[in-house]
Amino acid sequence: MANHISALKRIRQNEKRRLHNRYYARTMRNALRDFRMITKKDEATEKHPKIVSLIDKLVKKNIIHKNRAANLKSKLAKQVSAL
Repeated sequence: MANHISALKRIRQNEKRRLHNRYYARTMRNALRDFRMITKKDEATEKHPKIVSLIDKLVKKNIIHKNRAANLKSKLAKQVSAL
């Protein structure tokens, strides 16, 4: 166990941030799952900018890596164009 007050505080902060990051990562995964179930092109075209924006926000907050975000956005764009 940590012996210093600052170390105890760091443990509390890390746990709080970990839960916060997990929430947003899970939200993104659910949004991706819902987006991949879309079969209509007009609906997918409408929702595509929103999900790209969500991914970009997670990159900005360092919740996901920028290369992973680029891969996800690329796959989503391919899916929309394939519909």
